[in-house]
Amino acid sequence: MKHRGRHRRRRRGQALRGVLAGAALALTAAATLISASQATVADDPGALKPLASAADTAKLRLEERPVPRRTLDRLASAMGSPVGVDAVLRSADRTLRTAAECPAGDRDALPVAPAPRRAYCWDPADAVRDWRTASVTTSADADDDGLWGEHRVLLAGATHSTTDGPAADRGLARVAFVNADDPARPSYRWVLLVVPTADGRDYRGLSSRVSGMVWYQDKLLVTTAADSTEALYVYDLNRIQRTTVDGTAIGRVPGGWSADGHRYVMPAVAAYRYPAGRCTATGSPCPGTISLDRGTAPDSLVVGEETAAGGDRRARLWRYSFSSDPARSGLLATDAAGRADAVEAYTTRAAGIRGVLSHRPPGSARTAWYLGHPPGDLDGHGSLWRQDTKGARSARCGSDAAHHCWAEHAGSLSYAQPTGEVWSVTDRMLFTVPLTSIDRSLG
Repeated sequence: MKHRGRHRRRRRGQALRGVLAGAALALTAAATLISASQATVADDPGALKPLASAADTAKLRLEERPVPRRTLDRLASAMGSPVGVDAVLRSADRTLRTAAECPAGDRDALPVAPAPRRAYCWDPADAVRDWRTASVTTSADADDDGLWGEHRVLLAGATHSTTDGPAADRGLARVAFVNADDPARPSYRWVLLVVPTADGRDYRGLSSRVSGMVWYQDKLLVTTAADSTEALYVYDLNRIQRTTVDGTAIGRVPGGWSADGHRYVMPAVAAYRYPAGRCTATGSPCPGTISLDRGTAPDSLVVGEETAAGGDRRARLWRYSFSSDPARSGLLATDAAGRADAVEAYTTRAAGIRGVLSHRPPGSARTAWYLGHPPGDLDGHGSLWRQDTKGARSARCGSDAAHHCWAEHAGSLSYAQPTGEVWSVTDRMLFTVPLTSIDRSLG
């Protein structure tokens, strides 16, 4: 039974930027697309290199650490019955603006080539720059028909600056629940991510950069901050809790429950961590971005390692299988000791990976990996490469035929199989591009 309820480059971007025409975006100037086979060695990340030795893959093993059921139940008993996604959508208090309504500076960050099919920016009430979106997942990840119950839903993860803005907000993570049934006027509400205390009598805000997340069945998996003990946190979409006090505090307060002004919180129900401890550059890898691949059997979680943009250290790409046990919906496949092993792994010369997808078209002999990453100096538009074990390709655009045609400050990638669209984010916008358009631009 299915789950239901289930500045330098900116000037180039301005010259080539697409503008909204009706409900679609089109380029104002033609982009010259050239095969990445003509790229310099320094630009081209080359072919993926398989990691097959036990010593290499052992570093990717995760241990599942569930939050005890009694802890979650005690918190729910104190806060009131949990609610689901529908309740959050019904209480939406913000509206996304279409690209034509967005500030020019926000639109400048969109991809040059291929052009987005649709793009949105946040409600003016959320125009504060201290919150940055970096990840996206959709109900097409949650369920293969693309819907959650009767709704088409987007989830976008944002993290607050750790140095600017109100002290109470710094480092917090939250998720926008977007009702996308009407693509002309999507509405949304923010939900704060929290972690329950061990005794279930309180919670704290999750302080982490959510650079990747995947909504699979009734669970939401999110990446954690670099150097964290945990690699991933797990949230249950059926365990969203209402708050009762509108204040800046987080947790139990006199008179009820507060979440820094958020009406809803979502407590973590599990975490995955590396047995060797905190992720580091030389030991356990830091997951930088994740996505879902429905083309494997069983479905799998795809991971891109966080490395420095412009660096020369080879990043790792790998995948874990999801469990097929109905009693473990949305969780990774583990052995009797609760360990999840990578079922496939590679290295790539692409650095600073900000988005990863794995997709094998019907009839193809090889899986293609799509990697989004920024320019080495972090100034301007990033690039999007399609790699496999034979080589790599990327679009080129502009008079200098550079590879930096993808979004500026781009975040994670999410493939919506029912519509064939790839969703991604900049730090200020959500946008979608057909996968076929991406493939055409790559040659």
